[in-house]
Amino acid sequence: MTILITGGAGFIGSNFIKIWRHTFKNRKIINLDKLNYASNIKNIPIKIKNYEFIKGNIGNVNLVKNILYKYEPDLIINFAAETHVDKSILNPKIFAQNNIMDFLNFIETCKYYWEKTHKDKKEKFRFIQISTDEIYGSLKQNEKPFTEKSIYKTNNPYSASKASANHIAQSFFQTYGFPIIITISTNNYGPHQHTEKFIPKIIKSALNNNIIPIYGDGQQIRDWLFVKDHCNALIKIIKYGIPGESYNIGANNEITNLELALFLCEILDKLYPRKNYESYKTNIKFTNDRPGHDTRYSIDSTKIQIATQWKPIEKIESGMQKTVNWYLKNMRNI
Repeated sequence: MTILITGGAGFIGSNFIKIWRHTFKNRKIINLDKLNYASNIKNIPIKIKNYEFIKGNIGNVNLVKNILYKYEPDLIINFAAETHVDKSILNPKIFAQNNIMDFLNFIETCKYYWEKTHKDKKEKFRFIQISTDEIYGSLKQNEKPFTEKSIYKTNNPYSASKASANHIAQSFFQTYGFPIIITISTNNYGPHQHTEKFIPKIIKSALNNNIIPIYGDGQQIRDWLFVKDHCNALIKIIKYGIPGESYNIGANNEITNLELALFLCEILDKLYPRKNYESYKTNIKFTNDRPGHDTRYSIDSTKIQIATQWKPIEKIESGMQKTVNWYLKNMRNI
């Protein structure tokens, strides 16, 4: 089996490659990544058996076509996307181009390749589209978590672009029989995440003695999924997932943004105390709220747990400890 991973130098993609190579050591990995600001080629160890990196955009039809016919993958996982909500608010066109138009070029090229493959390989082929719980919109505090049957209700250009990609992927299954599987995860955290994201931004701000900014009153609720748990869920989906289906991947670790910031400061106070022993919590400052800021994300992962026997392992306390430790060791290199 050859796997084509797009966006493999990014946060989730690079963590997935490391888990994949330990699980399937003899299967070739092709990593296609355009290396934008949020990617880092150093996330992947230099010496990996059966691994090849190719720099490029998934929207480049000729490049993708050459890769497909040269390496003949029977599994494609698309992590490639613009993912930062604040940036999508400032420049939505970039997100429409990357997450919709480039994605359309990519999946169409993959569909043509799949149609021409041998029957046996065609039946085993899978295309997995990585998505986000933000496509469902916002929940009130007492509302039940979203399921795979929940309607899409996007509240920012980023989530709208990801929802659009999901619709395109689903349409390719319904119209052409192209064997797509869509995975929808909650907020990820862990090693290698770009410092623009909430958790590493808090850690970096604290260590640099900068303001730790919290939007609005900090009462927005998120469910936090350790990235390795997410990657292990994807391995299960590859084995047991059914084409045409979507699978929610969550961790049942709901916490407000303010509570999480305070918790991270407490961990830093113990692991890397200031010289004056003043808590990092004193750096927390509330800022003007983000436009269209969703109140709460929560998804029901019953479907994937029943279908694949997957369950998240990492609790938020242990996962955050591991994450802070990693950033303390690697902050200079990111």
